[in-house]
Amino acid sequence: MSGEIDVLVLGGAGVDTIVYVPELPLPYADSYMIDSGIRTRAGQTGDFVAVGLSALGVRTHHLDLLGDDPEGELVRALHRERGIPLTAIPQPAGTKRAVNLVGPDGRRLSLYDTSRAHADDRLPERTVRDLAASSRHVHVAITHPCAHALPALRESGVSVSTDLHDWDGENPYHEPFAYTADIVFLSAAALTDPDRTMRRIADRGTAELVVATAGADGAYLLADGELSHIPTVTPHAPVVDSNGAGDAFAAGFLFARLNGEPPRRCALYGTVAGAYACTVPSTETPAMGRDELLGRVAELESAGV
Repeated sequence: MSGEIDVLVLGGAGVDTIVYVPELPLPYADSYMIDSGIRTRAGQTGDFVAVGLSALGVRTHHLDLLGDDPEGELVRALHRERGIPLTAIPQPAGTKRAVNLVGPDGRRLSLYDTSRAHADDRLPERTVRDLAASSRHVHVAITHPCAHALPALRESGVSVSTDLHDWDGENPYHEPFAYTADIVFLSAAALTDPDRTMRRIADRGTAELVVATAGADGAYLLADGELSHIPTVTPHAPVVDSNGAGDAFAAGFLFARLNGEPPRRCALYGTVAGAYACTVPSTETPAMGRDELLGRVAELESAGV
């Protein structure tokens, strides 16, 4: 059965309410008038990766816990509309949700509702193993149920990636993900020494590639023991929202990796996809298409990037 799915996305399904605020941090006031609207839409980290991969023609399957609630229906509808197979495990506590405050420059502040998760939440091991056996690769969100699925994924022999997001390099919660995955993505935003943290991930774990995204400063790639800088890519339009940019980077990188591209070129694909994601409102959960990504990469390479 191996190969029926290109990428199995584990976890990270949920709903965000997006509020475009006049500035971040937001000064205290009794009230604010939000003329750009307040929007609730399906799409958290796993959803964004699944949407991004699917838009690039990658056969994608998403597995997570979902509630029987309006938020869960939004997530199910998103997957139906995008033609992405979804295995939804019942979650009595309800579907994950968050509120994201987005500033004029596209930066965001996320507020996560932790009441919709329990310590004993699990993804069924048999389901995880069966789907992994049918997949070329698994991308794992750093949610609590996914941590318990890591041993089964390692035993399956499938390659694994994860995104540690804004890990500070110290929080022990992230370590099982960091030291189990073959490809580790993270943001450099909270790292005082990205080089040291990236090398520690590679030294202590099984990662072949470690990638730290750095926003307008591009990204850093650790491959074969060598750290290199990936230049930023200028977006084709103004930046409006950074929600999902890191997930778009991961999708572009994995698309290239699955097609046999070398690590540095994979990072270029990711950088282009991430830059594009910053130019569109996340409420639309858009994603860059395959032809557009290939065309933009070709343009940059012909310009010597």
